[in-house]
Amino acid sequence: MAAPRRSWLVFGFSAEEAAGGPEPGPGPRRLDSGPEGIRRVWPAWSYVVLETGAGALEVRGGGGGAGRRLPAGCTEALPSETHVLLRRAAAAEAWPRAAALRGELRGAPAWRRALPPAPGPGPAPPPLPLVPGGFAAPRPPFFAPLPPALRARRLALGHEHVLVLGAAGETYAWGGGRHGQLGHGVLEPEPEPRLVEALAGVPMRELAAGGWHSASVSEAGDLYVWGWNESGQLALPSKALAEERAQAKEAGAGDAELTPRQEQPGAEGAEFISIQAFPALLDFPQDLEVSRVSCGSRHTAAVTRGGDLYTWGWGKYGQLGHGDNASSDQQRRVDYLAAEGLRAEDVVCGPWTTYMCVLEQ
Repeated sequence: MAAPRRSWLVFGFSAEEAAGGPEPGPGPRRLDSGPEGIRRVWPAWSYVVLETGAGALEVRGGGGGAGRRLPAGCTEALPSETHVLLRRAAAAEAWPRAAALRGELRGAPAWRRALPPAPGPGPAPPPLPLVPGGFAAPRPPFFAPLPPALRARRLALGHEHVLVLGAAGETYAWGGGRHGQLGHGVLEPEPEPRLVEALAGVPMRELAAGGWHSASVSEAGDLYVWGWNESGQLALPSKALAEERAQAKEAGAGDAELTPRQEQPGAEGAEFISIQAFPALLDFPQDLEVSRVSCGSRHTAAVTRGGDLYTWGWGKYGQLGHGDNASSDQQRRVDYLAAEGLRAEDVVCGPWTTYMCVLEQ
């Protein structure tokens, strides 16, 4: 029997729209993988960096037409609308966005930090943004140190906050906190890494930072969410979405744009949550266990261990994958995958997009 074929799909805002081109339909778009396939994706708002099956990095979008390969030796990327952070064998570097979109890294980078030589066969270094001594970012000031005692396995950057997964599965958060995105129970900023005490004793293996919200997955497959819920990105009752639905109903929009939350009896009387300052355990249908989670600017996506994809939050550009532009304050399964015989393996949210790695069963 042939091995399952792995491919990447994308819902939501496209590079063509960012360049002033036509808006795509609400359905998924398959990324052209070429003969080498695609291993990983790192999306920005207007473009995406891909790692091909051959280990090369390629830039697509940004108004530059076909993909442009980055120079050999680049192994990881984190893109933004001003710069691209790249890992090479000897250094981490930040380059202006325009240079990356051309696939030409000439002259001196905007920032560079030397990396120690690889010790030989052994575990791979922690993924970007982590670098020895701290973490880097694809926008100024590019680097910040971490306390030597903090043994970080993974780090995620939000718009104004930072999350770290520690060596024992503990979660630390710091930075801007006005939307509760730090999970410390207050709306104040935190200048230094601080343990999220509400999750103490619950080992985590995945974490994600959105625009102003956060999520983590425990070793047991439970999903926790906290922060801003203005667009339903926490899958908790959102007053803003309830008001939008009421206005649409009064305007005679019918039921086409209704989300499952509205269809539930008594949902309109639910206690609305605009900010969740402590991590909240999110219940999934049939007690499904979660394997991966990713956060966009104002939406969230999670893959279950059974290979289903659930999305919720802001949906204006179809980034939730439900065939419409409706937002949702309840997690909804992306039925397209099951209908096409696809099994979700990974998910990566861009600011207004959702990229998913699927296996064709």
